[in-house]
Amino acid sequence: MIFNIKHTYISIFFMGTMAFGQVNRPNATPYTNEATYEKLKKKHPFITPINRPVPQNIGIDKNVEYTNVNGLSLRSDVYYPSDRSKKYPGIAMVHGGGWISGSRENEKFMAMELASKGYVAIAVGYRLADAAEYPAGVEDVETAVKWLRKNHKKYSLDKRKIAVLGESAGAQMATLVGVKKRNKIQVIVNVDGIVSFIHPEAEESTYAAYWLGGDRTVNLKNWTEASPLEYVDKHTPPTLFINSSQPRFHAGRDDMMKKLKSYNIPTEFHEIKDTPHSFWSAEPWFTETLNYTVDFLDKVLK
Repeated sequence: MIFNIKHTYISIFFMGTMAFGQVNRPNATPYTNEATYEKLKKKHPFITPINRPVPQNIGIDKNVEYTNVNGLSLRSDVYYPSDRSKKYPGIAMVHGGGWISGSRENEKFMAMELASKGYVAIAVGYRLADAAEYPAGVEDVETAVKWLRKNHKKYSLDKRKIAVLGESAGAQMATLVGVKKRNKIQVIVNVDGIVSFIHPEAEESTYAAYWLGGDRTVNLKNWTEASPLEYVDKHTPPTLFINSSQPRFHAGRDDMMKKLKSYNIPTEFHEIKDTPHSFWSAEPWFTETLNYTVDFLDKVLK
């Protein structure tokens, strides 16, 4: 079986509820840049769709298998600088969608722009909650990072310099991968994702419960284990937060930054004022997100 965009759409169009442990399936809707723009423009009529051509200085390898799990082919898209005369830092990109929807296609504009600015970007397709509950998706991202390092010669990658970036649920997953010392990540970019399911600020419920194999009262172990804040220590890499004006989506951020600062680890946060969640899916907010990301990556990795 090929786990691709078509597979994702099939899963997210599955309506109603189904048993997954004791948790009913959330009634998830398709999560794409286009659908998000159409939704957001109703309250923000000044925004425009992201419309950027493919930069002339990059190559793209689409639909690349990075692992196969019991017959399920997991795929990624790799965006890389065409100039092979030097090595480039890498960045693993993790799409959002409440752990149940979305696809790596959502990362294409950011990945293209990062590649054009000297980064090897891998947009990771991972197992969503319908296919496998936590920690499968997180393990998939970790496997994709290993695959990228293994293929460093093909993409002229500096395998010692790897960042992770995610948005929304993907930000939680990317941050979790980044804080685990074994993954040897050098930078985390968290775009409007929580860093703790158990922090007093956390408001996650049905979607998280469906992914984590039960609600907080049933499966506190998974809710704790999946919280990046629990792992922050002196080995945690520099971390950038880019947030909306919606407090729900940065639960635990301030405490994580406080910990990082206590270890003199660089960290920044930027709020894009008066924005809704998923702001990165439309202009002018996409460009602001890109600029903050590139500035921070360049400072730490170049």
